[in-house]
Amino acid sequence: MKKKFKCEIDCANCAAKVEDAVKKIDGVNDAKVNFMTQKFTLDAEDDRFDAILQEAIKTGKKIEPDFEVEV
Repeated sequence: MKKKFKCEIDCANCAAKVEDAVKKIDGVNDAKVNFMTQKFTLDAEDDRFDAILQEAIKTGKKIEPDFEVEV
């Protein structure tokens, strides 16, 4: 399942770090964090999508405390 979310992230470098970390989560097929459009795209396993999304948000916050995702 692939879904897009509005997000808030402060810089392009932080977006790249969060994107790389989220891609390493088990069950994630692909992830994009776009600083310019403030969009977060997550492509993950259908049956665990919500759990993976929450883990992705938590991971993003560890790297960038201001990382917010509108679910």
